[in-house]
Amino acid sequence: MSGHVFLDTNVLLDVLARRAPFYTAAQKIWTLVESGELRGSVSAISFNNCYYIVRKYGARAAAEEALRLLRGVFEPVDLTAHVLDRAIDAGWNDFEDAIQLYSAVHAGATTLITRNPADFSGAAVSVLTPVEFLAQREVG
Repeated sequence: MSGHVFLDTNVLLDVLARRAPFYTAAQKIWTLVESGELRGSVSAISFNNCYYIVRKYGARAAAEEALRLLRGVFEPVDLTAHVLDRAIDAGWNDFEDAIQLYSAVHAGATTLITRNPADFSGAAVSVLTPVEFLAQREVG
C-alpha cells in the first residue's frame, strides 16, 4: 500500500452519481483504494451527506447501496470532540469543509482529495484535485 488519502464528499459523489466530467478521475482513485494500492479514509459525515444526495435523486435502496459501497471500501473517520472543536475554532465560512480537513488530519492522511482545493487553503495536509493527484502519482 502506498499512501493514505482522504476523499472529500464531492469526490465520493462523483463516483456514486457518475457525475461527468469528474467521474473518471474519481473512479480511478476509488479503484486504487479498493485494490489496496492506497489507503482511503472518509469522514463519518460523508455517509449521511452521500445518503441524502443519492436518496434525493433516487430510491432509498440506491442510497443504502451507496452506503454499503462506501463502507466496504473506505475507512470512516469518527467525528470526535477534538475534530469538532478544531473545525469550530477554524472559523471557516464552510463548516463542513473544516470537518473534512480536521477529519483528514485526525486520520493521518497525507493527501486530502477534493474538487475544491481553494476551500482548504493553508491546510496541514496536501490538498489536490483527483486529476492533480493522479498526475502526481504517475510522475512519482
